[in-house]
Amino acid sequence: MRRTVASQPEPFRLRLARLIWSNTYVPGTKMPNFKQYKQEVEADIAKTLKDLQCQPIIFVGSGFSRRYALTPSWEELLGELAARCPSIENELAYYKQKYENDLPAVGSVFAQHYFEWAWSKDGKSHFPPELYKGNVPKDAYIKHMVVKVLEQYSTAGATQELQDELVALKHLAPHAVITTNYDNLLEPIFPNYEVVVGQQVFRQSALVVGEVFKIHGSLSEPESMVLTKEDYEDFNRNKKYLSAKLLTYFAEHPLLFIGYRAGDPNIKSVLYDMSRMFSPTTVLIPNIYILQWDEGVNEDSYPAHEHVLDVGEGITVRIKSISSCSFRWVYDAFSVGGTMEKVNLKALRALAHRMMNLIRTDIPTKNVQVNYEALERAISNEAAFANLFGVTNLDDPAAANANHPYTSEMLAAELGLEHWTATNRLIAQIKADTGFDMKASDNVYHIHVKIGKAERSRTRKYSAAAVALLAKVRDGEPHDIPAHLMPAKPAA
Repeated sequence: MRRTVASQPEPFRLRLARLIWSNTYVPGTKMPNFKQYKQEVEADIAKTLKDLQCQPIIFVGSGFSRRYALTPSWEELLGELAARCPSIENELAYYKQKYENDLPAVGSVFAQHYFEWAWSKDGKSHFPPELYKGNVPKDAYIKHMVVKVLEQYSTAGATQELQDELVALKHLAPHAVITTNYDNLLEPIFPNYEVVVGQQVFRQSALVVGEVFKIHGSLSEPESMVLTKEDYEDFNRNKKYLSAKLLTYFAEHPLLFIGYRAGDPNIKSVLYDMSRMFSPTTVLIPNIYILQWDEGVNEDSYPAHEHVLDVGEGITVRIKSISSCSFRWVYDAFSVGGTMEKVNLKALRALAHRMMNLIRTDIPTKNVQVNYEALERAISNEAAFANLFGVTNLDDPAAANANHPYTSEMLAAELGLEHWTATNRLIAQIKADTGFDMKASDNVYHIHVKIGKAERSRTRKYSAAAVALLAKVRDGEPHDIPAHLMPAKPAA
């Protein structure tokens, strides 16, 4: 049950708005209120959806689970873990002070305590036998307990008002859902979406449609959860590959943050990456919204339309802000762009993967003829199909460049190499080892882009998949090339 506030001082921003309005007051006009605010926000969302012509993406944080299932925050979760482990003698506050509020560091300390407890005479009765094999990591015990703590939560106990919000969210039918939550609350809301967990996100050759990306892991795969300092260090090492994949998503779709504070590190990380696409950095990013619960909002409120955030390294960005105590009208507003509820997402993903597996040449300079009748037979809802992908001309070099953002010099820098000639040696090694010549065609790793009128005015661009593959070659790790890219073997 949500608390209501009977009487509160008028918020400063509302007092300021009233002061400004009073100085520009025209007889016969009304003071701004929440009804006007909603109309303005709804109109802005409708315009953004119309301009981008595609479904929104939602980025879900812990506040979402707290709102609909009353789950603990990360700090509260650590407190619960401390209470359940007899080897953790002090309260959470002690560890927060000792490790200067570094919660991942506290998670690492707790993981060690759980390991010691699990191997004690008393502890073995609290964990399943399969965790006592020699190849099981030490943090498996605390992650098992995280599952025990969080699996009891569901949206079944939410009020009717909140249940109605979840129905509206389902009708929103986002292109994709990205979350840092471990829990399994999103799966029942989007049952036809494919769940991609943890490191699987980095290995995805392409981001398609109808997927829930659980980038910090899931209760269904406890080993995938990002909980300890070591987990975060490993995540951050791979994060650049994830950022490169998601950046195209964020640039081409409306993006709605739900369940995050404006200053949350996850939001700042996304906005830092996005800021490099805009100049100057203080410009409003037009397609990013943050939805925040404000219990003080009433019919006389007129919340701010924007947030200004310092995302680090002296970079300041502006995003659109939505404040409300009810979210249903916001979800409804993001639903006006169309729906995917009647689209067979499994078939659509399969079709999209087959499209991505084509080896293409000269995409930026030639049109590709498409048999739309065949596509209509595969996907009966033509409007939803087009709206889903935000279909554009296939001869647009910007689309290809977005998937292959690295020049030869940038590729070398990403790999920590001094010069692009070193990357050529790695590419040559792949050819020698497997027979696959990365630069011989346009493919998931590489494209040869025309940049001028002259036929020889071209440059090579590389994808995040190329960075990941060449990093394995550089480090001497096993590296597989997709079968469809391998040269055909001569007939016997």
